[in-house]
Amino acid sequence: MNDVSTTRRIVHIDMDAFYASVEQRDKPELRGRPVAVGGDPDKRGVVATASYEARVFGVRSAIPMAWAIRLCPALVIVHPDFVRYRAVSRQVVEIFRRVTPLVEPLSMDEAYLDVTRNSWGESLGMSVARRLKEEIKGATGLTASAGVAPNKFLAKIASSWQKPDGLTVIAPERVESFLQEL
Repeated sequence: MNDVSTTRRIVHIDMDAFYASVEQRDKPELRGRPVAVGGDPDKRGVVATASYEARVFGVRSAIPMAWAIRLCPALVIVHPDFVRYRAVSRQVVEIFRRVTPLVEPLSMDEAYLDVTRNSWGESLGMSVARRLKEEIKGATGLTASAGVAPNKFLAKIASSWQKPDGLTVIAPERVESFLQEL
């Protein structure tokens, strides 16, 4: 059995439908509506991200925007504003770095954090992840999903399980049984 004091606690944070969520936060008229951020459908544009309201219709990242409109005729297309998204991303990374210097950003909307030792003095990765989600929500108004596990691979899988706004923990003693379930 692993000793809690020596087992690594890795958190993977994945912002929920990041670009679309920023757009919905900043433009109240988009809230509750199916939104896709991306290029023009008549110019071979693709979906960069889709709101959860659009995902219900099958609209997903990387599909052609023309196809997305066929799936969801009421889809609202928004052109990306990467300057704004980067500013929000910097806010989130600042929160991470206040908790641990061991931050590995993967993109604007996701990162790994080794929270085995953290500035909050929390011994449970789940507690750190919960607090991080609260800090992100308070600072940005956006939700994030988190996965906690003893390694990056499992933490990333865990973060996608209960989206949006989820928190999934794969405890060290469950790793072997979890891998058998995959």
